[in-house]
Amino acid sequence: MQKWKDSPKATDAWQVLRIQSEFTLGFETLSELGPSVCVFGSARTPAGTKWYDEAERFGNLMGSKGFSIITGGGPGIMEAVNLGASKTGAKSVGIGIELPFEAKMNPHVEVGITCRYFFTRKVMFLKYSQAFVVFPGGLGTLDELFETLTLSQTGHSPKFPIILVGKDYWSGLVDWLKNTVHESKKMSESDFDLFRIVDNSLDAMEKVMEFHEKYRKENQTNF
Repeated sequence: MQKWKDSPKATDAWQVLRIQSEFTLGFETLSELGPSVCVFGSARTPAGTKWYDEAERFGNLMGSKGFSIITGGGPGIMEAVNLGASKTGAKSVGIGIELPFEAKMNPHVEVGITCRYFFTRKVMFLKYSQAFVVFPGGLGTLDELFETLTLSQTGHSPKFPIILVGKDYWSGLVDWLKNTVHESKKMSESDFDLFRIVDNSLDAMEKVMEFHEKYRKENQTNF
């Protein structure tokens, strides 16, 4: 006779508890983080390359403006942004994921959380960030980008700025969205207002600050 602890129901129950514990740890750790920018991008970007240097610069620029930085905590773009933020004394956060091939948390993360589940990790990215900046990346970056866009489009998250860095890198994707997805009436014209494309870290920082100042002034008006 199968014991309860070995049954599928028991496995599901323990999984629910693990999910709950991940949310609890994340919420307790990040609840007083303050204004933050979440940065997505490829873990395969080597140090000393154009986009690594731009990402480090972005972390430095936003840290100097008093923003915390949130990344996936890994190497590449994530490491670069955490490095840039740490040089300013800004809070440098990494929310990692348990994967057999994933590197450990990069050394420039001050506050680190490791999740077993992608969806708990994404909730924390979205819950504690006031802007999303996306550097060139692969499937993981695209997954994070499109989930953020979808939640913004459907009103399931506030309409914070979503900024793609690298016109040459992202223009082909945007052309496909316009010429194929939009032309076949599977995407609205207004959906293209959900994001902006810039070509460097300085422009990305300025877009974040434009929105932040507008949001702050609107909130002051409402009091």
